[in-house]
Amino acid sequence: MKALIKLFKKILYERNFLSFVGNLGFSFFGFISFIILTRTLSKEDFGLFTIFLTASAFIDLFRFGLTRTALVRFTSGVKDKDSIPWLGANSIIGLALAIIISLVLLLIVLLFPNAIASSDFRYFFYFYPILVFTNLFWNNGLSVLQSWQAFGRIFIVRMANVVSFVLFLIVDLIWLDWGLIAIIWANIGSNLLASIITLYFGWDGTRFTFKYEKEKVLQMLHYGKYSMGTMLGSSLLKSADTFLIGLAPFLGAVGVAKYVIPLKLTELLEIPLRSFMATAFPKMAKFSLNNELGKWKETFYSYGGVISLLFIPFIISLFIFAEPIVLLLGGEQYRDSLGELTLIFRVFTIYGLILPLDRISGVALDSLNAPKSNLIKVVFMASVNIVGDLVAIYVFDSLFYVALVTVLNTIIGLIMGYYYLNKIVKIDFMQFVVMGNKFFVDLINRRVLK
Repeated sequence: MKALIKLFKKILYERNFLSFVGNLGFSFFGFISFIILTRTLSKEDFGLFTIFLTASAFIDLFRFGLTRTALVRFTSGVKDKDSIPWLGANSIIGLALAIIISLVLLLIVLLFPNAIASSDFRYFFYFYPILVFTNLFWNNGLSVLQSWQAFGRIFIVRMANVVSFVLFLIVDLIWLDWGLIAIIWANIGSNLLASIITLYFGWDGTRFTFKYEKEKVLQMLHYGKYSMGTMLGSSLLKSADTFLIGLAPFLGAVGVAKYVIPLKLTELLEIPLRSFMATAFPKMAKFSLNNELGKWKETFYSYGGVISLLFIPFIISLFIFAEPIVLLLGGEQYRDSLGELTLIFRVFTIYGLILPLDRISGVALDSLNAPKSNLIKVVFMASVNIVGDLVAIYVFDSLFYVALVTVLNTIIGLIMGYYYLNKIVKIDFMQFVVMGNKFFVDLINRRVLK
């Protein structure tokens, strides 16, 4: 009994577990909100809200991608007092970007009011200048807390954001029926709540804003320009689909609404991936900084092998039950497109099989201080994705071919990632199988109890 209690406590406070639970909880409520929205909004309004969220997420990646990876890398294993200038640099950069982006968007609305008003992207231009400040502090907090590997606190912040939004959606679905604009305001409000909590507990680093050092700011921007470019490129691999479908006159918001239902599968896949990568990167960065290549390789192969093996039964289950999953996500109003959307969903399962090894290669390059190589890989993938999407949409008029382009991109990313890694360290793919299998054998033999 004592051994079981000891095991339970060990699991409860283990960083991988906390990271996984945080991502699982966030994604669970994200799925609940998705299911409610598909039943609350018409296809057009759901498409418009999706475009608003996708465009907002893309700009958020630019804002926080510039500093997040750099902050984690430069503060891994650093004493608390030595991390203060880095926290200040992270905070001042985030605040400056929020001001600049909001002013640019407001200027565009003032200069081109009619074009914006008739665009499917209008809600992004109208509301993001407000959202940019309400989500600033909690997103800065995520960067700081990840550098501390404080995944329990990350869980609290993200839950405050997503649960409050879901509660509004439930009330709106049952009693209010206020429509799209109210839902956008609720989204802004949920971000504000998470930021208030982060500020209250001092998890965002705002108190160190004016303790930054110019050298640290420049160093963070220099490193961050590559990691930010990588994140933007990675985002384009998915968001470009939404943007280009939304811009196509014959598809528009309704086409976006249909496509994002099977695309939601990628968020299922991101749950374990985000968790494993969030804990793998600080470890690998620390081993890289300390020139402990043996430990670096062990971590690299272990994380890549375990997540790849875990994905296989998960992907098979998703492939088999694709049709009911699509119907669950979309609801009855999408039944007329069920065959097409199920086929697209199954294409994304192939993408899921390749994704873990592609993702770990990107994390590995960043940890080895080779963000430029990672950026080149992702930019090339994003370029192929955009060209492929244009052909799929304007030549074949097919959402199915848009999904196939995603699979092609992931294969390209896998090849390029390991090409660049092999220039730094020799990679043996069989070690993923060996180390992944070793983890599960140890688990079965109950070595975790020792």
